[in-house]
Amino acid sequence: MGQLANTRALTFDLFGTVLDLGGSLTPYIDRFLKERGFSVDVEQFWQRWRYRQRIEQYQDSLVMLGHSGYLETARRALVYVLGLNNLQASKAEVDSLMQAWQELKPFPDVLPALPRLASRFKLVVLSNGNAPFLDHLVANRIKYDFDAVISVDTFGAFKPHPSVYRGAGRILGIGLEEITMVSSNSFDVMGARMCGNRGAFVNRYGLPFEDTPYQPDVTVKDFTELVDALL
Repeated sequence: MGQLANTRALTFDLFGTVLDLGGSLTPYIDRFLKERGFSVDVEQFWQRWRYRQRIEQYQDSLVMLGHSGYLETARRALVYVLGLNNLQASKAEVDSLMQAWQELKPFPDVLPALPRLASRFKLVVLSNGNAPFLDHLVANRIKYDFDAVISVDTFGAFKPHPSVYRGAGRILGIGLEEITMVSSNSFDVMGARMCGNRGAFVNRYGLPFEDTPYQPDVTVKDFTELVDALL
């Protein structure tokens, strides 16, 4: 395990790492577009929505006018992408599509892996999600009893803000070097590594990593490979 030998806790990103965003949301997006006669490719729409949400999150942290929360940035991103495609939708229609986020489901490789990882590590959610939203997802969609669930609401900024990773260490009461951030988002692993965490990059989407000295300690394609790499 090399640098990961001292790991006591795994902190998990949820969105895109544990929870399959595209697989969960694209059926709802497809229905939304077809019911309104919008001739837009559903996969392209989703990719643009996801990309824009990340911009909204960065802007939210940078302008420091108050942390608006994950679902609000997702809503603003949706409105932006609708405008980008010259599509008209009422507030009620936007709110209706946003309800799909309540139905997110985990990747099939996740749940079999968690009890095995729990035999050696504390398992902690460290997510950009709103605290009540995370409570719902953990209890009703993932249905796993994590050792802790930490929302960035506590710190008032989205990952990869350093306060999130450092604050998680304080909450857990263990050294930053004893925490390994597990994420499919390269910016998340990079941010954790910059703060002294170790990093496991779950490269579900075959993407390049950031051009940075702060590289992951291990790269795997899914949670099955993660178990093999860590145990």
